[in-house]
Amino acid sequence: MPHPVTLPRQSWGFPTAGRRALLIHGLGSNGALMWRYGVALAERGWRADAVDLRGHGTAPRTLDYSLAAYGADVLGTRPADGAPWDLVIGHSLGGAASVLAAAEDASWTRRLVLIDPAISLTARDRDIVRDSQTRSFDDPSAAAVRAEHPDWHAQDVELKALSAQQASRWAVEQTSVQNPQWDVTDAALRVAVPTHVIASDPEVYSIFRGKPAERAVAANPLFQVSVVAGAGHSPHRDAPEATIAALLAALA
Repeated sequence: MPHPVTLPRQSWGFPTAGRRALLIHGLGSNGALMWRYGVALAERGWRADAVDLRGHGTAPRTLDYSLAAYGADVLGTRPADGAPWDLVIGHSLGGAASVLAAAEDASWTRRLVLIDPAISLTARDRDIVRDSQTRSFDDPSAAAVRAEHPDWHAQDVELKALSAQQASRWAVEQTSVQNPQWDVTDAALRVAVPTHVIASDPEVYSIFRGKPAERAVAANPLFQVSVVAGAGHSPHRDAPEATIAALLAALA
């Protein structure tokens, strides 16, 4: 794997909590946008740390935006005592990075929850993602986010606008350019910890449910899948209560 950078964190819950989770956001976002998971876990006695991925938020900028580089960064992110994470939650790009890290080192985390993960992207999905990112950077205002997502919580609107203002547009564009074959299914088949995919509703939009990636990872018996009905690619923003309920059910 490439040499990692150190990722900045923000946290929910007591530092002394017995269970520790790592939260990893998607392309063009930032760690703060994982707040729904952080709050829900902290309320249940967890410590949750969210990171900004390289090129995003306040994280270091680099020249390498390969999936392998993102995976190396999160693999190098550990609890303070170096022990395994009890849980890693990865959304979209964060899900792909989590899969690479878990496949590389089975001691990194005891459990994975992947939110509509970008395990393998079709050409159409890549076009949709690029178009979405272009719109975000062209108008990184809260008004633009609110117009596109009128039902989102006010904090999600504010933070999504902030994430577009913070992220390197070049880094996000290079994440597409430097990964001409976006496919980590081989790594997913090597994941050796319990993994639950919370997928978006394909009737709205999902990059996992009903796609080649879902059929591929079905060969790994440690993978289970649930779907948040009525939610698009970011279910924690589209349908937060149902998404958190799905998370808690998976952890149970």
